[in-house]
Amino acid sequence: MWAQSEITLDPRPRGYHLITREVVQALPQIGELEIGIAHLFLRHTSASLTLNENASPDVRRDFAAYFDRAVPEGAPYWTHTLEGADDMPAHIKASLLGPMLSLPVAGGRLTLGTWQGIYLCEHRDAGGPRSLVATLWGQAAAAD
Repeated sequence: MWAQSEITLDPRPRGYHLITREVVQALPQIGELEIGIAHLFLRHTSASLTLNENASPDVRRDFAAYFDRAVPEGAPYWTHTLEGADDMPAHIKASLLGPMLSLPVAGGRLTLGTWQGIYLCEHRDAGGPRSLVATLWGQAAAAD
């Protein structure tokens, strides 16, 4: 079985946002897979995806603290600045974290760890809506 859909995520402020529920709700075909892969690809260069702890909000704050310090706005070495002070740092952060995730599916569900969640990492102050291409492939559950 193969399935592909585009998921449009509402605009979010800069930060690290859990989107696991939103992704799963947009992909009811996951329920048809006995075993497979869900591949998520974010079609943007100033946002990223990552998989990490989903329980403590401190994780989101610590992500922001680390990346904002590691890749600062207003650094004198940035030359790509026409779109604002947050643009080039957003591109660097997006490259460090990456635009895609491949996640296992078993028994009609994502097989994430107990404390794992899918994050949209929005690196711009006003990034706008974000588009994910989700591709599912695998073996469909046997019909009863």
